[in-house]
Amino acid sequence: MSDAARVYATPPGVKLGPIDQVADGKARNFVLQLRAGRFHGFVVRRGDGVVGYVDRCPHMQVPMAQRLDEYLTPDGSLIACSWHGALFRVEDGVCVGGPCAGQALTPWPVAVVDGGIVTA
Repeated sequence: MSDAARVYATPPGVKLGPIDQVADGKARNFVLQLRAGRFHGFVVRRGDGVVGYVDRCPHMQVPMAQRLDEYLTPDGSLIACSWHGALFRVEDGVCVGGPCAGQALTPWPVAVVDGGIVTA
């Protein structure tokens, strides 16, 4: 798919599903087909909360995971780009290791409302 058909934001209020579809301490990929194009993002669950990011590494502009839903380091403490080893903090997406020093993931505003994950 060409980059022109890809979008990097979603409207608020899109229901992604119940929070239980993402295990605590894990991440899950979401692809949304919007009128303007296709959005690729992922959500990391921490307890009763979630944080979301656009699925795009700032280093090489490629998707973060080579394998579906494998966005985190083995211990779950950081987000990892599986292509070049860049590491990002879960809470704010800031690069803390690898080839993208000083850069950060693009936030994807998501929230938990009535037990479900929705775009914010």
